[in-house]
Amino acid sequence: MTYEEVLKAVFPLLEGVDLASCMAVCKQWRDIARDDYFWKCICAKRWPSICKQRSPPTVTYYKLYQTFYKRQHCRTLPPPKLSFDDLDFFIDIWTEDRLIFSEVVPGQVLQNGFKIPPPGICDVLRFHLEGPEFRMRLPVKPRFTVPLSQTVSVSVLVARKDSNTVACIINKTMFEYIDQTAYRAMAFDYLDFSPVHPFISGARAWFSLLFIEDGNEDVIDVFGIEMDFCDTANSKEEVLWLLDMLDWQ
Repeated sequence: MTYEEVLKAVFPLLEGVDLASCMAVCKQWRDIARDDYFWKCICAKRWPSICKQRSPPTVTYYKLYQTFYKRQHCRTLPPPKLSFDDLDFFIDIWTEDRLIFSEVVPGQVLQNGFKIPPPGICDVLRFHLEGPEFRMRLPVKPRFTVPLSQTVSVSVLVARKDSNTVACIINKTMFEYIDQTAYRAMAFDYLDFSPVHPFISGARAWFSLLFIEDGNEDVIDVFGIEMDFCDTANSKEEVLWLLDMLDWQ
């Protein structure tokens, strides 16, 4: 099976947000992911009856998904009760059983991230860093390297200063996907929400190691970390609302 055939077998299984992310990986992925058959599969999951026609009711199924996905997320939220000033994030990263990164990061620092990407990053990663979605980022100083032959995992806890409570965002999750075309190693975990929000489920926290090519294909040179909730929250306000609904202990 060729590389293109593998992508065409996997893409129909993805959710719309994930398939849209694949379009940003590289030109080849974008051209394949634009095939309207994949978007018809996604629309069929949400609106099965609309796919019973021979042709979509709009120009394409991709356009149909784009229209209603944006409409769903373009909503005005009241100001969140929580602030990044109220939060501290506890981030620990291991290779096998060796701790390689351990920091307490104030919410405001993680929110501000780094404005100017470092020199030497690839165009695909630069495009990702300059995207409109709200992502929390932190430059890694000093940078560290990770052998690809080793298992790498991450945990993230968050503490509220206003109530002295803690919630788990990511619990010792492995980086199982390393995209060497976009120079990101990614891990995710599903969020645990408070019992007072019983109808919220399926929201994921994504954590990425951002790295630069250093000529050694067996090692990644990490210059930054990134966390987002782009399955369900794409703005600062949405992220704060999501964090406020976590199961705080």
